[in-house]
Amino acid sequence: MFEKFRPLADRVLVQRLEEETMTASGIIIPDAAKEKAQTGKVLAVGAGKLDEKGNRIPVQVKIGDVIYFGKYSGTELGDDHLIIREDEILGIVG
Repeated sequence: MFEKFRPLADRVLVQRLEEETMTASGIIIPDAAKEKAQTGKVLAVGAGKLDEKGNRIPVQVKIGDVIYFGKYSGTELGDDHLIIREDEILGIVG
């Protein structure tokens, strides 16, 4: 569904990554107790936003990056995809 999706401006298409289903001590976390992941893989990136002079500012993340984002960031697209603005990205993993 998202293979040909192109975000606009400074928006990024992200696929949530699966959270761990077991703690380090071996306790299995039930689905009802899990929160949605706040990490994801970047699938598509917009061209960037324009500054006050009309110059394009490129987005700092690229396709394939794994990112952290806020709990309430973005707009949900289905169960595991969302669109977020670049300023909602907290950081890049690795």
